[in-house]
Amino acid sequence: MPPSPVASPSPPPSPNPNPESARQLRRVALSGLLGTAVEFYDFLVYGTVAALVFGELFFPGADPAVGTIAAFGTFAAGYVARPLGGIVFGHFGDRLGRKSMLLLTMGLMGGASFLIGLLPTYGTIGVWAPVLLIALRVVQGIAIGGEWGGATLMVVEHARERRRGLWSSFTQMGAPLGSLLSSLVVTFVVAMPRDQFTAWGWRVPFLLSVVLLGVGLFVRLKVVESPLFAEVKKERTEARLPIVDVLRRPRPLLLACCVGIGAFTAQSLLTSYLIAYATGIGYARPQVLTALTVSACVALVVLPCASALSDRVGRRPVVLAGALTSAALAFPVLALVDSKSPGLLILAVVLGHGIAQSVMYGPLGALLTEMFGTRVRYTGASLGYQGATLIGAGFSPMLAGSLVAAGGNGTPVALLICGGSLITALTVWFVRETNRTSLSGSAPERPNSRRTEGISA
Repeated sequence: MPPSPVASPSPPPSPNPNPESARQLRRVALSGLLGTAVEFYDFLVYGTVAALVFGELFFPGADPAVGTIAAFGTFAAGYVARPLGGIVFGHFGDRLGRKSMLLLTMGLMGGASFLIGLLPTYGTIGVWAPVLLIALRVVQGIAIGGEWGGATLMVVEHARERRRGLWSSFTQMGAPLGSLLSSLVVTFVVAMPRDQFTAWGWRVPFLLSVVLLGVGLFVRLKVVESPLFAEVKKERTEARLPIVDVLRRPRPLLLACCVGIGAFTAQSLLTSYLIAYATGIGYARPQVLTALTVSACVALVVLPCASALSDRVGRRPVVLAGALTSAALAFPVLALVDSKSPGLLILAVVLGHGIAQSVMYGPLGALLTEMFGTRVRYTGASLGYQGATLIGAGFSPMLAGSLVAAGGNGTPVALLICGGSLITALTVWFVRETNRTSLSGSAPERPNSRRTEGISA
């Protein structure tokens, strides 16, 4: 890896942070954790239920494989809407403030998930059932498009420079926490008799999302605005059209999109799609959900460790190590899954998702937010992150389902994981190191190297 250019100078961190600032940082970190937990709870509950029953409930009469692909098509619809959410909430978050947008995104996310739990099925209202399902997925996608960027940059903008990676990992830890909660809830409902699960049991995980929503909104109401954004507002230097500023220099945005593809490809294929694939080759549903639960517990440990390490050695080396490990493990992980051994299935998901994917994913929160300046950070980080999720996670389950159905084996799953991880590894080469970059200041950055990326504050 070639040497990175020298980071922007910044003042040394205060050895004794203000107690109120420290209290606010903890609240902001908890707020980010809960927001991402709601997002991934919905992501995995929807993926799980789509794999199990949405084909027959919302797309009846289709071949089972076609029904599953159609169900994952509605899954993808939510991802297609995410970049729009990044633009809309990013614009107002960069213009009006982070906190108000985060309250709105969380309300929309949780509200749409709750309403999915109340939806009538195709047998009750006909074609309007899948239409309403897709509409709610789009609403969720728009809200989620503005959620992660705002939650993560709030943490990063409150944190001290040398701990930004560690504190941003709380937002990233919402992913395995949401996975763990969804696995526990879904494990309970799938233990029901099949007719009860199909009749009403599938609704329970969606309806329970209102609990996470209530706790998350309560915490967010107590959070104060980002100090860096408050400084920008005071100086009246906010961008009039943040999206225009981001697109005027598109290279950082393209790099931000590509650097996250590997993590999201592995995440979607080794969580939501794995349920459909593994049950299709003979695993019982509880066995698959147990593997996901164990993997989520491992990820809750690996994520903060990888993020803290990125504070010391840099974001790039940690993300690169995770990407190369994920690529190297793709085919061995598939072989372990194909062994049809419950123990080896747990080992496969822990290696591929709990460890390799988590090492890639952990530092992304800090890395993506540090690539953009305060005036456009909400828009830039949101679009970069959501672009990665759209490419890496939005279409990979549907694509994998189609290829597996056509080829009769799981080789495409390993190829997709390996390919996405190698894209991340290649992109890291072109991203400058950011872990010592100052997030304050308003002078435009003047690149002196083809490897110096980022949009200034």
